[in-house]
Amino acid sequence: MRIDSHHHLWDLNAVHYPWLMETGAPRFFGNPAPIQRDYLIEEFRRDANRFRGSVHIQVGAEDPLAEARWVQIVADANPDWPLRQVAFCDLTAEDRDDQLDQLQALPSLRGVRQIVGRAPGEDAVTGTNALLENPRFLDGLREVWRRGLSFDLQLIPALYAPMAELLRAAPDARVALCHAGSPHDRSAPGLRQWAKDLQALSTLPQVTCKLSGLGMFDHHWSTESIRPIVDTCLAQFGPDRLMFGSNFPVDSLYSDYARLVTAYETLLPEAVHGAVFGTTAAHFYDFVKTDAG
Repeated sequence: MRIDSHHHLWDLNAVHYPWLMETGAPRFFGNPAPIQRDYLIEEFRRDANRFRGSVHIQVGAEDPLAEARWVQIVADANPDWPLRQVAFCDLTAEDRDDQLDQLQALPSLRGVRQIVGRAPGEDAVTGTNALLENPRFLDGLREVWRRGLSFDLQLIPALYAPMAELLRAAPDARVALCHAGSPHDRSAPGLRQWAKDLQALSTLPQVTCKLSGLGMFDHHWSTESIRPIVDTCLAQFGPDRLMFGSNFPVDSLYSDYARLVTAYETLLPEAVHGAVFGTTAAHFYDFVKTDAG
């Protein structure tokens, strides 16, 4: 079964997304105007027509719990489409455990995400980089893993080393590295340095990598321009720790779904397609687990 391990949905009448509806503010991923509209499961399934299941990743809702509950409604209404979700939890909050309790009441929940780094310029404003120095965040991560949940890790290369230091003390953690670790410098020297830095995370067996979101830092990407990233991720993580994610509809700003999949199919050896497009995500996000279990 082919699984898209990283995508978003939104119903703008059900949940509010401040970042999405903001106008006039430059964003590293481009102008969101074309996606300032509903993107529902029906359209996603048409886009991902060769896939048979997916993982919804939280996407900056004003009310994260409302978003997670809405995703559960979508999952319940589409039993023929296995839908798992990674929800937001503020791991530094006083009510963190209550947040996690409420999220774990949702059968589709498999993990949480709290973004550590998006892009250098934006991170300097939001201050999310400071999370790795916050003892409450580290304690929250441990609680996530103690509960048997995974953590979707989005950060930039400058933070690989301190994150790896943390993870070396957490061998039972399950971490999904979003967007191949956000290699934002796409020059040849930049990619060489990224590949070197990535080893801090790729050498840790508890980290699985997503080939996702590569268009956010290369709006005019081509199959050849992303080849060094795909080759590096496959070499460092291997197919059993590598999974495809479309990052739709954000990456629909740069290409259609079919072109995206074709590029990865071209770059990856056919022998690893089964793992990267399916079984790695199925194991990581526990698609075998039933909604009652």
